[in-house]
Amino acid sequence: MMNLKSATKLANGVEMPWFGLGVFKVQEGQEVIDSVKAAIKAGYRSIDTASVYGNEEGVGQAIRESGVAREELFITTKVWNTEQGYDSTLAAFDQSLSKLGLDYADLYLVHWPIRAKYKDTWRALEKLYADGKVRAIGVSNFQIDHLEDLLADAAVKPMVNQVELHPLLNQLELREYCKAQGIQIEAWAPLAQGHLLDNEVLADIAARHNKTLPQVILRWDLQNGIVTIPKSVKEERIIANADIFDFELSEGEISRINGLNRDQRFGSHPDRFNNE
Repeated sequence: MMNLKSATKLANGVEMPWFGLGVFKVQEGQEVIDSVKAAIKAGYRSIDTASVYGNEEGVGQAIRESGVAREELFITTKVWNTEQGYDSTLAAFDQSLSKLGLDYADLYLVHWPIRAKYKDTWRALEKLYADGKVRAIGVSNFQIDHLEDLLADAAVKPMVNQVELHPLLNQLELREYCKAQGIQIEAWAPLAQGHLLDNEVLADIAARHNKTLPQVILRWDLQNGIVTIPKSVKEERIIANADIFDFELSEGEISRINGLNRDQRFGSHPDRFNNE
């Protein structure tokens, strides 16, 4: 993990950058275009969006205007809950690809585990993968019981599981399960939506390294083997978030951060969100 282009190798051999830009709640139009272009200019190569974010067109425009070759970028999008099901997922993917203006996606995720639908949705992702329309497939917000249920019938194992993950919700049991299954864990809301910015433990560690508190959290992600995608719309913050490759947390510091876990969510619980 020496720089922004450093990547983890997924189970199928596809390389996914350890660090990327998330665009949740980034407004379609100039805001998302400017954010993505600033990230790519700063050296980011991974961009994470979703159909429900409503900004895929802006992400696609920024990619085209960035001047960076498509094959150097890693673009993720996701199928929303109301789009789930076999045929509807295939149609949703085509719509996402059209909005992005791309010939393929690098990673396509099932956004939430909708119990009545996610197996049919997964079959659609397997088809998209078999047809070469996406380089890797995975899930988001799946807990161990969802993964075990999915794996009972899946022909292709998810390559990624993107979940809420930060020092207050370190998801250790899920991380260990996914590691054993060869599924790469990825963190959304890695900075706990701002709820850690006055944390004394993190502030102390940040001061010791002459780094910011967010930089310490993001470095903790990488040293734990967690792909991370912090969101920002400010160019200086986008650049600062990525300035985490010139220091290393000690084992003691990692243990201190691990000790902050409270199993505390700031997003929805997967079993209670929009499930039907």
